[in-house]
Amino acid sequence: MNESLQNEYTASCIICGQEKANGIMIITEFICEECETEMVRTDVSDVKYPFFIHQMKQILYKKNA
Repeated sequence: MNESLQNEYTASCIICGQEKANGIMIITEFICEECETEMVRTDVSDVKYPFFIHQMKQILYKKNA
């Protein structure tokens, strides 16, 4: 992809809701790099863990709706 076009594209992160340019797509939903990094480093006993699980479930619910 043309680098100038790639830098212009932003998407709304399904985790934080902010518009970001860099991240990953899972099915049809975008997760920004910052949230991806935080999710990977979050321990299952952390209070944020259930929030991340809830947000990730939205990807499957939208796909199967």
